[in-house]
Amino acid sequence: MDSRRVSGILLHITSLPSEYGVGDLGPAAYRFADFLTRTNQRLWQMLPVVPTAVGTGASPYSSPSTFAGNPLLISPQPLIENGLVTDEELAPLAELPNDHVDYARLVPRKRKVLRTAFRRFRDDTTTVDATRLKKFRDTQSAWLDEYALYAALKEAHDGAPWTEWTPALAHRKPEALDRARKTHAAAIEKHIFWQYLFHRQWTALQAYCRARDIRLFGDLPIYVAHDSADVWAHQDLFHLDDEGEPGVVAGVPPDYFSPEGQLWGNPIYRWDRMQERGYRWWTERLRRAFELFDLVRLDHFRGLDEYWQIPADHSTAIDGEWKEGPGAPFFQAMKDEFEELPVVAEDLGIITDSVKALRDTFEFPGMAVLQFAFGGSPDNEFLPHNHRRNLVVYTGTHDNNTTVGWWEEELSDEGKEFARSYLNLPEHEEDVDIHRSAVRAIIASVADRVVFPLQDVIGLGSEGRMNTPGTMDGNWAWRFTPEQLSEEDEEVLEKLTHLYGRASSYD
Repeated sequence: MDSRRVSGILLHITSLPSEYGVGDLGPAAYRFADFLTRTNQRLWQMLPVVPTAVGTGASPYSSPSTFAGNPLLISPQPLIENGLVTDEELAPLAELPNDHVDYARLVPRKRKVLRTAFRRFRDDTTTVDATRLKKFRDTQSAWLDEYALYAALKEAHDGAPWTEWTPALAHRKPEALDRARKTHAAAIEKHIFWQYLFHRQWTALQAYCRARDIRLFGDLPIYVAHDSADVWAHQDLFHLDDEGEPGVVAGVPPDYFSPEGQLWGNPIYRWDRMQERGYRWWTERLRRAFELFDLVRLDHFRGLDEYWQIPADHSTAIDGEWKEGPGAPFFQAMKDEFEELPVVAEDLGIITDSVKALRDTFEFPGMAVLQFAFGGSPDNEFLPHNHRRNLVVYTGTHDNNTTVGWWEEELSDEGKEFARSYLNLPEHEEDVDIHRSAVRAIIASVADRVVFPLQDVIGLGSEGRMNTPGTMDGNWAWRFTPEQLSEEDEEVLEKLTHLYGRASSYD
């Protein structure tokens, strides 16, 4: 993996200031790429770009597919240019707020626009290049056909989980699947078409970024949602009972911050069967991730060394147990397949020597978060003077408060005193620009890669927080507006990037 000193911004696509109710892959994405170019940022990190559902709080970490793209990210602009929708038909989207995503209002309006686009495509197939569409279907068939069928059936069952479908469909009886493909052919074609639109817009943005020396940095959750095309189509690869329900689920054990642990509820992989089949499902999953991104964060990396398994009928994670994960043989199989693994190990939290050894054996960069550094000890591994080169350092992640919010609402008085000394902050609170001090501290680090949320470049408080773990409401909705990003912010970032030697090109 390239070890040049670079820096970048964490900003999910949905947070872009696009015109139609949610950040998308249209003009605002290109303008943000131009901002990255002007400030010599080489990484654009984002959250999973998979489909989301209002019923799961629109979380990109609980998706009906780990392979598919999110139709909400499709920009209407090219659809207008191709004659698939009109400006008038976009008016209900243009009425939505521009400082946050109102998913309850957005989703039905955006889906109506996308249905209109599909209907016009069916009426006049010359609106889309048929050769490119066929090539997309052929190259992505490993996941696309099953996803489109699942999505069509999900609609036909009014959003019910697949375990509540007719037993023949839930258990994938061949005759039932054949009938469903015929009965729901139009809906299947619609979902394939939407995926093609996402693909075309994504690859165009990807090419634009690469031409400007910007690498797209994605995120891959270790687990998938139970109610997903992934589990429905591969039930034998998960610990499920005869009804298709999980027998055991994922989570993490109790700790100082969470006395009952965290009960995530995702089904657990049958790693024995995964291994018997040469980890083929995971190979395809990573192949898809590497198509979309130049660098991929493996969320909950520890779970690939050992994982916490909890009986599905328990209401807390207390009574789980550690199980051995696939470990080095898994990563060796992936390395044999891909040669290079452009992976970052999310190794935050309580990490054992075994996890560190697995990370270091394959030379994966780990992570450090500056907000976790100020416990009072100079030996804290997250303090910049303790960083190592093969590391990605953050002021905070999508799961943290913004740096200003953390400083004002979360950091203890003792922590503030330590931070004031360490960061050489002004004595008077009104003179403290904690976000800029934090950005400077990590950009000066010896670590090869540093990333800061855009909120910390702008200096937003907790109103700019993207996610609060353990809560369902109000997450994943933050968006920035163009006027929030000032010329001064841009100048400071560009100057710091040059000052600390992070303006070098990949090319």
